[in-house]
Amino acid sequence: MKKRIGSYPRVRVEGGGRGVVSQAGAVLLVETVRKTGLDQAMSVALAPWRRPRAVHDPGKVLLDVALAVALGGDCLADVGTLRAEPGVFGPVASDPTVSRLVDALAAAGPKALSAIRTARAGVREHVWKLAGTAAPDAAGQVIVDLDGVLVLAHPEKQDATATWKKTFGHHPLMAFVDHGSGGSGEPVAALLRPGNAGSNTATDHITTTQLALAQMPKKYWRGRRTLIRTDSGGGTHEFVAWLAQRGRWLSYSVGMTITEQIHQAVLKVPATAWTAAIESCGEIRDGAWGAELSGDCLKGWPKGMRLIVRKERPHPGVQLRITDADGLRLTCFATNTTVMPIAALELRHRQRARAEDRIRAARTTGLRNLPLHDTAQNRIWLEIVQLALDLLAWMPMLALTGEIRRWEPRRLRFRLLSAAAQIVTTARRRYLRFARHWPWTGVITDALARLEALPNPG
Repeated sequence: MKKRIGSYPRVRVEGGGRGVVSQAGAVLLVETVRKTGLDQAMSVALAPWRRPRAVHDPGKVLLDVALAVALGGDCLADVGTLRAEPGVFGPVASDPTVSRLVDALAAAGPKALSAIRTARAGVREHVWKLAGTAAPDAAGQVIVDLDGVLVLAHPEKQDATATWKKTFGHHPLMAFVDHGSGGSGEPVAALLRPGNAGSNTATDHITTTQLALAQMPKKYWRGRRTLIRTDSGGGTHEFVAWLAQRGRWLSYSVGMTITEQIHQAVLKVPATAWTAAIESCGEIRDGAWGAELSGDCLKGWPKGMRLIVRKERPHPGVQLRITDADGLRLTCFATNTTVMPIAALELRHRQRARAEDRIRAARTTGLRNLPLHDTAQNRIWLEIVQLALDLLAWMPMLALTGEIRRWEPRRLRFRLLSAAAQIVTTARRRYLRFARHWPWTGVITDALARLEALPNPG
């Protein structure tokens, strides 16, 4: 009788295996690219940067980098993981070719950025039509969340400066379309800024909102069907006036700083004017109330603006601020929505916290750092990151259902995209055979079946 040493079985290792594909679950993203027509759109958009007699299409080169980032890569060289699997990803450009393309796009500046963004916008509108009831505009309204992201930089890269959190790096401002409680979200704008950029810079918020609107179907460029949500960084006179400008008429729900005037107004609110806050399920939220302020607090702001204040028992260990009252944490936001009660408005604004989930997903998808030195190059990197996040949002929207559709990139990679398979060629057709014992093989095959059922682009 042999004695086992250790808790795990001993496995002999040797090289030279054939027909095995690592990260074969990435075929979900490849099929999403094909069915949405993203590869064709990127190829057309980047055609001006294709050199004569070039072997690799610039559109596919950029998409290959985005696929590598979606799989967990954080630099241009990580495209080598795709190069090792030509049976799934096709011919992949060399590292020097990828670097030359990024340099060429960076040198083109706004022209290249506009080409990439226009291609993404066209594909996005097509994806939302394919998604049907799962699309973010299925309820007739699109919600866009704006928030800043601190990206650390250890070496001295261009425009990397000290941040307001006493770190060193960049401070891009991003916008995400909220998919609601049943899904995740997708990026629609990313404005690269130095680390010392202000949190409440109205010009940057306006620019980011313009980029976000350009990513959506034209019917959402103006009107109440588009809701812009921000934290207190967006609570400036200039930005709110721009949102409410005649002819634009966008809905908004922006956080406001508790000024001394607002603080004094809150202290004068009678007890009967406070409304209990609610949860998303409709039940009353314990220890939270909301009320509407009026009077001098609204002077100088656009007509029709409502000022909602919220008070709540702070979480254990939270230090109260000087603007809090009676041991309760006070927060405030402004909106121009008139048909909803205070509790519903407060819940809608509180759900802006989902933007933090989108930022966490972005950090694990290429935004942990900016790998290139020049600002122009890192602007291209931000577009690559957004392409990767688009794929990680569109694939669940089109192919996954239920709780699985809410999985963040880390879990998608760990359970689906990292699954290995055997590649087999039979009757001139190529098949991927996933392991029968892998717990999520059924999820992968069902998702691929839904993608294959979609109409081909064009």
